[in-house]
Amino acid sequence: MLTKEEQEIYNRHLQLDEVGLEGQLKLKSSKVLVIGAGGLGCPVLQYLSAAGVGEIGVVDFDTVDKSNLHRQILYSYNSQGKKKVEESKRRLEENNPFNSIQTYSERITTENAMDLIGAYDIVVDCSDNYDTRYLVNDCCVTLDKPMVYAAIYKFEGQVSVFNYKGGPTYRCLHPESPNSDSQENCSDTGVLGILPGIIGSFQANEVLKLILEIGEPLSGVLFQYSALTNRLDKFKFTRKEHEIYDQIRRGELNPDNYGVSCGLDEIQEITDDEFREACAGGVQLIDVRNLDELPRLDHLNALRIPLLELESRVEEIDKTKSTVVFCQSGKRSKIAIQTLMKTDRFERLINLKNGVGSLEFAN
Repeated sequence: MLTKEEQEIYNRHLQLDEVGLEGQLKLKSSKVLVIGAGGLGCPVLQYLSAAGVGEIGVVDFDTVDKSNLHRQILYSYNSQGKKKVEESKRRLEENNPFNSIQTYSERITTENAMDLIGAYDIVVDCSDNYDTRYLVNDCCVTLDKPMVYAAIYKFEGQVSVFNYKGGPTYRCLHPESPNSDSQENCSDTGVLGILPGIIGSFQANEVLKLILEIGEPLSGVLFQYSALTNRLDKFKFTRKEHEIYDQIRRGELNPDNYGVSCGLDEIQEITDDEFREACAGGVQLIDVRNLDELPRLDHLNALRIPLLELESRVEEIDKTKSTVVFCQSGKRSKIAIQTLMKTDRFERLINLKNGVGSLEFAN
């Protein structure tokens, strides 16, 4: 049952015929896993918590960066450098002490995905890369869990519900992951700050509809929104089986099926302080950011080779030297290192963890 204080908090829900006491109790007994506590994850977490979802799991290995603040409004200026899962738990519990927030400060991988997803009723994909999205989708199909999906790009976003009551899955839209050159995120291209809030709110709405069993979920429907034109589009698609699902059902959750994430955890990384020491020690530096990205670090004498040009310019790199690769967030530089490892034999390749976006350098 609901306590008197809970009844007061959820009063407007209780007044709705479609929700009422029965629906609010459904929300209270539900368990939802949110993968990613970034731009999309923030509004999803805030609205699910406020709505009274009983148990919410948050998966994210990242820390809050200054560049996050214009769109990840769950965090404050003082949240910088803190783990997103810990900050989100603290802020959510301040707003609603009547639900349980479980945190997982880790990267979701083929080793832990089944256990994480298996413990929840609904999975919300708020990730920012294809590898995680395919892995989460495939596990949801195998475990028969609905997946509420969203993605954003610059001024546009899309939302859908996958694997709901045997409905279409993510692979019905995109059977295979694109190559690494086409995998861009907010660090690469930018995003309008309010867009994740709009699209994340649509995501949270789909989760509530699934729990309450009301309305028409976006199963078999891709909803698209443009913030520039306010245009709304819907595209229907149908279920198509994929051979990978049979492999996973046989217990073959192969890391090789999930693109550029394979082996990324084995890449050597250095911290901010270690990076400064490396710069002073004269190691070879490669900056894989785009040419117009700031801050400019000309004083470091780094080779400026944007990620998309890397394979064609690999001969410019001295393979006999220890080399530190960096970008704005630390993600593209990991992809760059994997690309270099595939093209030739290098003495030593090191990634700058979390990138240079939050570093302060004296010119």
